[in-house]
Amino acid sequence: MPEELKKGLEGVLVAESELSYIDGEAGKLIYRGYSIDDLAREASYEEVLYLLWHGQLPNRDELESFSEAMAAERAIDGDVLDTIEALADAEEEPMAALRTIVSSLSASDADRDANPTEREVNLRKGRRITARIPTALAAFVRLRDGNDPVAPREDLSHAANFLYMLNDEEPDDVLAETFDMALVLHADHGLNASTFAATVTASTLADLHSAVTSAIGTLSGSLHGGANQDVMAMLKEVDDSPKEPTTWVEDALDNGRRIPGFGHRVYEVKDPRARILSEKSEELGQAAGDTKWYEYSVAVEEYVQDEKGLAPNVDFYSASTYYQMGIPVDTYTPIFALSRVGGWIAHVLEQYDDNRLIRPRARYVGEEEREFPSIEDR
Repeated sequence: MPEELKKGLEGVLVAESELSYIDGEAGKLIYRGYSIDDLAREASYEEVLYLLWHGQLPNRDELESFSEAMAAERAIDGDVLDTIEALADAEEEPMAALRTIVSSLSASDADRDANPTEREVNLRKGRRITARIPTALAAFVRLRDGNDPVAPREDLSHAANFLYMLNDEEPDDVLAETFDMALVLHADHGLNASTFAATVTASTLADLHSAVTSAIGTLSGSLHGGANQDVMAMLKEVDDSPKEPTTWVEDALDNGRRIPGFGHRVYEVKDPRARILSEKSEELGQAAGDTKWYEYSVAVEEYVQDEKGLAPNVDFYSASTYYQMGIPVDTYTPIFALSRVGGWIAHVLEQYDDNRLIRPRARYVGEEEREFPSIEDR
């Protein structure tokens, strides 16, 4: 009897990890034993990075030292900025630009010639990559839009500094807190496609920049990281339509359209991250005096849930949350990478600590024993 084929490796155990755990039936997510609800509401992104990379939450002194070291690495050199400007001038797609930029960061990395699997080396590299992605992304967006880049500040948090560099304006506490929470929610999520890509690359003993570049390329696909942009495009269609949101989504489904932001390979119930972001989406709308984006989202969610039995994933409510923060729609997926890089690095560290080359097999189903014809007979 032939071996069972499991396309997509669904349900196949390939590794052990101490980083994050997902209970799809209960809608539960934990990072190193801590509930995502507690981390999202109580911890900063810097605290979560420390937790993922070092295995425990930092005390006050450790957090201050870690945050200061991260902030000191935010500036990018002139050659990288030249690359960003060229990509902006070429109107490159943001995720493709980010992939190229992160790869280029290795050229100026102080540890580029060090042992690629040494933990302390990779903690330093990881700190630089994580600190510079926001600077690079904000610079790309501003240059693309005809504005000068804004230099990073070391006195702002990771989240607040990105919003400052993006908008040339220090964000208020509500926006900074909301964006920080979004980064925490997206920081890790088990062995998803982009994380697996990073670990496969690392398993060959390629360096950290290569692993993160692989992950960014994988995240760019619409079946993984691109759904949040599709959700916002859908919500704008709802807003432009004379129909009520429920009627709009009913007609869309009747016409065979797929509603983005629903369903998940692991969760059987509502994604806990979507639940938390839905609250922030409502709060932002209330603060602005216009809750329509939240209300559209709720109407679509309730109809799809009732008619199709599908629950929203994290992409669904991140769309309206980011939009109300004034973040350009085509940067939603790069922002996903801006957060998830922390998890990618943590998984790569685990892979290096107990490495084995990842090399699955494929069942051959092609022809056998064909006679080789001369070129005249083909």
